[in-house]
Amino acid sequence: MELEYLTDILILLAAAVIAVPLARMSGLGTVPGFLLAGVIIGPSVLGLIEHSSDIAHVAELGVVFLLFVIGIELKPSRLWAMRRMVFGMGALQVVITGAAITGLAYYVFGVDIRAAILIGPAMALSSTAFVLQLLQEQKMFGSRYGSSSVAILLFQDLAVVPLLALVTLLSATGMSEEKNLGVALLEALAILALIIVGGRYLLQPILQRVARYGSAEVFTASAMLLVLGVAALMATIGLSMAMGAFVAGLLVADSEFRHQIMAEIQPFRGLLLGLFFMSMGMALELSTLWEHPLLSVSLVLGLLLLKTALLWPLTLLFGHRGGVAKGISLLLAQSGEFALVLFAVAFQSELIGQDLFQQLLVIVILSMLATPPIAALAYRLANAPILPDEDEDEASGHPLIQDATVVILGFGRVGRRVGALLECRGIEYVAVDSDTNILKQARAAGRSVFYGDASQLDVLVSLGVGDAGLVIVTVDDFDATEHIITSLHRRFPQLDILARGHNLEHCKQLKRDGAWLVVSENLEASLALAGAALNRLLPDDIENEAAIERFRDTYYAEIKAESRSFPE
Repeated sequence: MELEYLTDILILLAAAVIAVPLARMSGLGTVPGFLLAGVIIGPSVLGLIEHSSDIAHVAELGVVFLLFVIGIELKPSRLWAMRRMVFGMGALQVVITGAAITGLAYYVFGVDIRAAILIGPAMALSSTAFVLQLLQEQKMFGSRYGSSSVAILLFQDLAVVPLLALVTLLSATGMSEEKNLGVALLEALAILALIIVGGRYLLQPILQRVARYGSAEVFTASAMLLVLGVAALMATIGLSMAMGAFVAGLLVADSEFRHQIMAEIQPFRGLLLGLFFMSMGMALELSTLWEHPLLSVSLVLGLLLLKTALLWPLTLLFGHRGGVAKGISLLLAQSGEFALVLFAVAFQSELIGQDLFQQLLVIVILSMLATPPIAALAYRLANAPILPDEDEDEASGHPLIQDATVVILGFGRVGRRVGALLECRGIEYVAVDSDTNILKQARAAGRSVFYGDASQLDVLVSLGVGDAGLVIVTVDDFDATEHIITSLHRRFPQLDILARGHNLEHCKQLKRDGAWLVVSENLEASLALAGAALNRLLPDDIENEAAIERFRDTYYAEIKAESRSFPE
């Protein structure tokens, strides 16, 4: 590696390490932090990066991994459960807002019709990463304000894929509309065939064998091969790599391996996506803003007002009232990262020119920077007192929360028995285990058990453990159990964790690590044996059970005395 490239990498890492925490501390968020870091080290300000074009090529992989994650998270069951909001309000928001912006771009600003057709729906998209972060910080996922906002974002995420195909079609010259429609139909059929054949007949058997006979490193390599391989395949047939990655995500969306794959991909996705946003910041020429500041600010304000004004009546149409309707409209008023993705692809395809590309970058970035104060206002409106005639009559919930209220980590003998007892009482649960034989048997019985290493926090986060009512750790490895509880308690300090311990010292340590309750398997086995012996030696003695309970209470009182000493 040449020293210049190593220097560029060090500068990028340093800029991200400094700018992103500062941006989050100031309330701007992670995505604007990366954008600002790119602007500062780019040619418009400090000019520290010498190979920005080469970096931009690598950064495109961030978009590839982002689309893969979207594909894997868009489970049909989730979309069906939220179909009214996703395909009703979400679809209308994209279509109406996109049509309005397209009309303004073409008739008012004189933009070429092909570019205007893309700019409209691209600007209609909001920032999924930014809005989800804000909802998490505001603890509003479980509210109707939050769940309806996420439903609209889900449709916007879905819309990215046809919009990427639209870039390919619009950038192609000499094609009639009929031929365009025919190509689009053939592409859709080809993608559908790939999903069915690949998912049902090829992918699952391969992943099962890799999980059973390969190492953790081989599974990571398999996940990378899946994403990049399908992306490259799509690129060879004339579609975008991002669309290929989306298809790869759909292939494993309902697979028992999805959470482990998500955990393997997330670090690459986070770093490369951050690099993509930094590359967009470096591509921004601030001269565009300095030359026409009033125009740029006016366009941003116009975008925010237009999107808010068009979304507000839609929220009313779908049953929202008062401050909730206004809050949703304001929260989704900005443009987002997918607009940057689409404009970057369109610029590379020569669908839009340099000047228009720069103006669009300015609008998107400024609208994202304006989001924190707007989101604060939206939060206040959404939490305003609801008048009697403004009752929300539709139950809501966090759409990302699993249907289950219990997560079982480890589905061996103990975990299976716990699950069986929960089933008897009608309590839903999901479980994770790394033994493919256990996985095969459990899935064949119709149980929600997924492949994954429970000691990897990313796997548990992907599983939705932070939204569970209870986590039960039944892993038969004290070191692994201790690591799991420590990681979970640090990430989710309010989460109730039940754990399986061996002896008294183990139970005390797990309690200190953050477990809410620890059960000693040695003690319970001993008490069962002692109780049977007492009943045999002293039949009908009412003191037998009392003696057992006193011993149990004394034992667990000593464990309970252990305080949670793990730093919050």
